[in-house]
Amino acid sequence: MDLNNDAALIRKDRLRYTKNKMSANLILLAIAVNALYFVSIYSSDVGSYYYKIFIGASIVYNLVFMLTAFLSSEGVKSYKMGYSYVSIILGILQVVRIFYIPMKAWKETNPTADAEFPTVMSDGQFRYVVICLGISAVLLAAAGIVGIYKTTMLNSYQAELDKKQEGVSHE
Repeated sequence: MDLNNDAALIRKDRLRYTKNKMSANLILLAIAVNALYFVSIYSSDVGSYYYKIFIGASIVYNLVFMLTAFLSSEGVKSYKMGYSYVSIILGILQVVRIFYIPMKAWKETNPTADAEFPTVMSDGQFRYVVICLGISAVLLAAAGIVGIYKTTMLNSYQAELDKKQEGVSHE
């Protein structure tokens, strides 16, 4: 009797009856961290810099991001492989976003410049939003990787069971 083998078998079998809450919760946490990012950006009042078309596009992107991420959290919870890949892609897009609003605002001269805030986005706010986007990206990627791992494990275990069941039914 091999206890390690039994424990691994129980872990695999348990996947059939439980949800992938770890991946789903990581994605929900990524959404929450993204909310901290956009609250920081959208609450900034620096002249008219943020009152342009790109901020509207950013708001729409945030809505689409959060809806897609939530949908992915529900999908990975049910061991649907495609949603794990969507989660990873969303993580990559979070990294790409660093180079859009935060980087541009950090480099842009403040139209109402004073000695304290020479750029649209201060160094502190820039670090904060980059950290938020980075954490969100890592959480999304981790959720995708865990989802792929667990879904692959469940699918291969289910295939083993189906093969055994097929062998029993032919006898």
